[in-house]
Amino acid sequence: MKKFFAMTALSACALFTAPAVLADNHGKSLQEITYLLPAPKTLTAFAPWLIADHQGYFAEEGLKVNFVAGKGGVDVAKQIGAGNAVIGGAIGDTPIIVRGNGIPVKAVAVLGAGSLTLVASDEANPITKPAELKGKTISVMAYTDTTYYALLGTLRKAGLTRNDADIQAAGPAGVWQLFASGKTDAMAGVPDWVVGARTAGKKVALMPANETFDSMAQAILASDESIKNNPELIQKIVRATLKGMNLIMTDTDKAVTAYVEANPAFKGKEAEVRQIMDLYNQYVYAKQPVLGKMDPDRLAKVQEFYVSEGIVSKASPLDELYTNQFVGAGQ
Repeated sequence: MKKFFAMTALSACALFTAPAVLADNHGKSLQEITYLLPAPKTLTAFAPWLIADHQGYFAEEGLKVNFVAGKGGVDVAKQIGAGNAVIGGAIGDTPIIVRGNGIPVKAVAVLGAGSLTLVASDEANPITKPAELKGKTISVMAYTDTTYYALLGTLRKAGLTRNDADIQAAGPAGVWQLFASGKTDAMAGVPDWVVGARTAGKKVALMPANETFDSMAQAILASDESIKNNPELIQKIVRATLKGMNLIMTDTDKAVTAYVEANPAFKGKEAEVRQIMDLYNQYVYAKQPVLGKMDPDRLAKVQEFYVSEGIVSKASPLDELYTNQFVGAGQ
């Protein structure tokens, strides 16, 4: 994904640290690795990773993880594909975008069976079906963002195009602020932004998940080379991250506490964090039969849409876009 959430400068000296072996408080040797995130780790969207770190799930795998922010999911994929980083995060759609440009990365786990993109509208005048978006003013983060592509996919379900609505790119804060202030009729965005609008006083209705486009959730990316030559490391990272996701799903109160402890900027905002996690549980994480497992049929439909919209020039073989070897029985 080309611009996911906020964009931030990437410091090469911070990113490309030499591998190191450290020790935890019990003297256990830990392998130090860098995990690239598409945006700053303070975003609640990255709760599974921060919780996994705070709860010691990475340490249990013998890892010390340093999180470094890149300039969006596509940038993360490029760094991983170039061998400058072993592992990173983006969206399940991202390999579709970069494979055609010769960047050899795959999704090794996808965090949920739902879409990261929600379509929000005013509770007083709810938009419940794609056809009702016709003629509406809709805010998105950017015209090169996956949430925008997901909105186009939702419009397509009703036979509509981008020209059938007034779609406004407003940036990572403006996307929900315009909607919250009533300057747009709807918003295509992530759960974090929905709660941002609610906190600002907006009464929000969400389009049912079965009415929106089946885009992807967040994913863990690794290069073909790392998958082949260092599968044990990939397995450890996937296993620990999915434990963090599972805690959010099965004991949300404990997950909120752990997240706020790991990210003190949210102290006093526990109610907001809980709302965000509830949305992830309901719309993004839920109904995934095997945690982390990619649905190839869903991925194929997303790729077909990307090709039809000219977002990518040609389709890639599905087995070049993902692997499920590190989830389910593979763990």
